[in-house]
Amino acid sequence: MKITAYLSFDGQCEAAFKFYAETLGGEIQGLFKYGESPMADQVPPQCANQVMHATLALKDQTIMAADVPGRYETPRGFSMTIGLSEPAEAERIFAALSEGGKVTMPLQETFWAVRFGMLTDRFGIPWMINCEKPMAG
Repeated sequence: MKITAYLSFDGQCEAAFKFYAETLGGEIQGLFKYGESPMADQVPPQCANQVMHATLALKDQTIMAADVPGRYETPRGFSMTIGLSEPAEAERIFAALSEGGKVTMPLQETFWAVRFGMLTDRFGIPWMINCEKPMAG
């Protein structure tokens, strides 16, 4: 079984996925627009260039997303979480994702992590960056 996050955007899916691919080192494997789909003649003109479905591959993981015109709601009740082993990488990713967004907990050391922080990026997606301390063995 594999669980994949499917994110909803309000017209910014393509920009978000290009940013995530660059920031997280992924590759967009598919990006399909409403205006290029078999239902293109049923799509309002203002939605033709919006994303109907996108797939972003991040090594052995995947994130999927779409623009959801007329049905978009601000994300809440979840966070995309990135687990890292290198504090410098946690700092780089946190800085990139928080640019133009809102930091809800600055990246810092906690009792369980070398670095942990929370933010909502400029596209409205909530993230947690977690660089755990090595487990005592």
